[in-house]
Amino acid sequence: MEGTIYSLIPAVLMLILVLLTRKVILSLGIGIIVGAFLLTQMDIGGGISLIWSIFANIFVSEGALNMGNIYLLSFLFLLGITTAFMTASGGSRAFGRWAVERIRTRKGATLVPALLGIIIFIDDYFNALAVGQVARPVTDRYKVSRAKLAYYIDSTSAPITVISPISSWGAYIIGTIGSILAANEITQYQAFEAFVLMIPANLYVFAALLLVFLTIYLRMDIGPMKVHEKRAIETGELNNPEKGDVPGDLNDEFKEHNHGKISHLIWPIVALVVGTVLTMVITGIRNTEGSVDLLSIFANTNVNISLFIGGVVSVVIALVLYISQPNPKSGVSLVFGQGMKAMLPAIYILVFAWMIGDIIGQLQTGEYLAQQFTQADINLAYLPLIIFLLSGFMALSTGTSWGTFGIMLPIAGEIAAVSDPTLILPALSAVLAGSVFGDHCSPISDTTILSSTGAGSNHIDHVLTQLPYALIAAGAASIGYVILGLTGGVWLPLLLTLIIVGVVAIIIHKFNHSQPTE
Repeated sequence: MEGTIYSLIPAVLMLILVLLTRKVILSLGIGIIVGAFLLTQMDIGGGISLIWSIFANIFVSEGALNMGNIYLLSFLFLLGITTAFMTASGGSRAFGRWAVERIRTRKGATLVPALLGIIIFIDDYFNALAVGQVARPVTDRYKVSRAKLAYYIDSTSAPITVISPISSWGAYIIGTIGSILAANEITQYQAFEAFVLMIPANLYVFAALLLVFLTIYLRMDIGPMKVHEKRAIETGELNNPEKGDVPGDLNDEFKEHNHGKISHLIWPIVALVVGTVLTMVITGIRNTEGSVDLLSIFANTNVNISLFIGGVVSVVIALVLYISQPNPKSGVSLVFGQGMKAMLPAIYILVFAWMIGDIIGQLQTGEYLAQQFTQADINLAYLPLIIFLLSGFMALSTGTSWGTFGIMLPIAGEIAAVSDPTLILPALSAVLAGSVFGDHCSPISDTTILSSTGAGSNHIDHVLTQLPYALIAAGAASIGYVILGLTGGVWLPLLLTLIIVGVVAIIIHKFNHSQPTE
């Protein structure tokens, strides 16, 4: 089964079930079971044993605790606790009142997460969760659906991080590019210079970012998003009421303090940002051998432990501020418990996503797709387009941008170096663009899960409402990559891609007669 067409079965089955049932955990569970049985040749006992082994490996690997996963899961609990304290203290309500006085339109409220998503470019995990905590009180006040907030978060976090050299993604990509250039004896530019030159050819990223702001200014709601926005405006239901619990939803288990201040929200967030970034710098310096610079720091930083420490600092600050408030107020243990409970849906989905990711990795699904690509007879003019689409499908199926980077960047680099070295940077850019596109469409992507968590949105609602926007950006980027392959230039394809996005957005806006009004 490994490395054959049958390796696609769990991923394809899971995607179909998600679309048909809209139950992400059920769909992931079935995908895990089917994949385990494929790996064990339909041996029931062996399949169950494999599933347990994969689950256990999330927490214990090679006889030692898997601290990276434990830190990330712990951070989600800490984030839930921080959010609960910010809510219970009345800080979120106070910030909402403050924002209403200064942000006077619904359009202005939606600009907050979009702009913050671009400003916070250090790491996609941190971006997705931090932006949601800051923006949610503002967007809630103006009845912006949680699905729309999740879209703004997700469509700015990975796109801005993948083109930023000073980020966890950028550092990883630059290191990978360096080895590819050396392996193919490309000497006309260094890895950092190559990364910078690749940025304009990352067509999907710029299309997705432009679409975010066009959606804000044109109030462009498409398909399922229109339903969510209409319900939010008319009823105040920010999530689909039929969905039950969603990540970060506190379900009114405690009353907000009547004398909350903006500081009760701002200082925990400041503590989260400072604690996380400072720890990223410290761990980056400690893990760097030789000369230390900003790029090497982010290339060697430990993101998960940095998030954990930032989360601990944030909880401590939020707790101190809450304890200092006068009674009456909810008990500290209640706030702790409800904050942790609110994050359980996200943690369940993330654990299941890790498990099916492991199954898909053992089935060598990515390797099979890459093999089909390398064996195909490709017209060089369509090389960037084909790489973009294949990387997108691979990221969609596996739920990982980084895994797709690891498989596709060396393949794309080798093919371009052998056939036409002038296409090596566009080919590598197409891998990055396709990986982010597939990541945006995948219900098992960790960044998609964390974006819905940060927004407090039902996860599958976020996936389905973001999908039309991702497809528009990908369609425009595909045309751009055809032009890039035919002309060899970068700026004309980029300009054409952005023009197509703008034209499509205007057409949709004109025919969208049920847009909400401010």
